[in-house]
Amino acid sequence: MTHPVTEGGATDSFDYVHELWTRCLDPSVEFERKLDRLLTSESDRFDLPYGFFTHVDAAEDTQEIVRAHGSHELLQPGQTCPLSKSYCRKTIAQADGRLRVNEALSDGWGDDPAYEVFELGSYVGSTVETTDGIYGTLCFASSNPRDEPIADREALLVDMFAQWVSYELVTRERPTRSADRPEQLRNVAELAAHDLRNPLSVASSQLALLQEGVQDAVDRIDAAHARMEHIIDDLNLLARLDEPVTAPECVDLRTCVSAAWEMVQTEEATLAVELDGATVSGDPSRLTRLFENLFHNAIHHGSSAATVRVGTLADGFYVEDDGPGIPPDERELVLSPGYSTTPDGTGFGLSIVRQIVDAHDWTLTITAGDSGGARFEVTGASTG
Repeated sequence: MTHPVTEGGATDSFDYVHELWTRCLDPSVEFERKLDRLLTSESDRFDLPYGFFTHVDAAEDTQEIVRAHGSHELLQPGQTCPLSKSYCRKTIAQADGRLRVNEALSDGWGDDPAYEVFELGSYVGSTVETTDGIYGTLCFASSNPRDEPIADREALLVDMFAQWVSYELVTRERPTRSADRPEQLRNVAELAAHDLRNPLSVASSQLALLQEGVQDAVDRIDAAHARMEHIIDDLNLLARLDEPVTAPECVDLRTCVSAAWEMVQTEEATLAVELDGATVSGDPSRLTRLFENLFHNAIHHGSSAATVRVGTLADGFYVEDDGPGIPPDERELVLSPGYSTTPDGTGFGLSIVRQIVDAHDWTLTITAGDSGGARFEVTGASTG
């Protein structure tokens, strides 16, 4: 039985996962070819000989196999069945979009229509989504029960792969708005692979310590996995935020600022607001996220006791902190997807800010604040 954490040790495990993730995000290889490779390699690694990617339609009660690996005659590309008679119907119904079946008969699947049709003894799957909602599932299965329960780390890998497939589908379905948009998306994917390396490394290295009974390793693994989730969330958000704001509202800036500040987990930082009832025409949820990311940036890259100021400009607003500031030669770099100056940053916070600004057709400029800290100016947003 081969698991993502191999007998070769934590380093071997990490190197494999990082190499696999990098291959998934290689922009020079077609999506279908990368997916076929993934289904083949991970079917062998999970000891689940069937790997398949499905498209489901709940309204039509259909499931179609889109890509597949393995010899199961009903799990071949083009094969269809009623969704109501598939394992995947329960995958997409889970709150977290994941399903694990270690021993189908022991787990109560004997009378289930999915078992009667496919006779799968073990299964792990995760939901694939696009901007239109649930698209399908990415799954691995066997006709036999697993010798060992499907581990959390294996389910997490399947979910990461499903997130990657979701990202690829969203990228393909969205028309480009500029000539360099495909290159921007490829850069996001490549840099995401880089950012996922550190938390995966932490998680893998700490597994060895668990064998020695070091409890602190559990907390570090949890933190590493949480950061991977944050990176994935930011990546998905970044892929969606370039949609132009088509139905702007009159937004009270103080309300957005207050809501964003509540999300900053610090009691030492100080917020100084000079807005005087200012409003802008925009998307309130995206504006709140803009302020939240700028506040987190000020505290994370400055001090937990930072002072953050928010005020109006003649044609916009600014956010300024009293931290170390951003050197002029790095001000464009910090807005790039995946760029981070700290080992625990996701590298997407400020690029999300720029996406939000661009979606409103505004302009973002980074300068030096009065106290030498970073000052982010958003212009082209007339304040009322």
